[in-house]
Amino acid sequence: MIYFLVRIFLPFKNAFLIFFLSLLICYCIEFLQLYQAEWIIELRKTLFGRYVLGQGFLWSDILAYTFGIFSAFISEKIILKFFTQKSE
Repeated sequence: MIYFLVRIFLPFKNAFLIFFLSLLICYCIEFLQLYQAEWIIELRKTLFGRYVLGQGFLWSDILAYTFGIFSAFISEKIILKFFTQKSE
């Protein structure tokens, strides 16, 4: 989801840049979950905070983000290659 959201905001950028930017965003959000200040704990109790910031750090989430973004990146490459070949 993050890959496609970044792609929407940066449609003409290189796919590798979108890939790395998406990973950076996801990793930052996940590692931010290690930060346990009182104000951010209160923010995480809200619906917005729960969905955007998450509840706790998990290495499996890092793996899932990496796999998901890589899958979206490869899918984009395959689809674009198919459509460019078809138009020639």
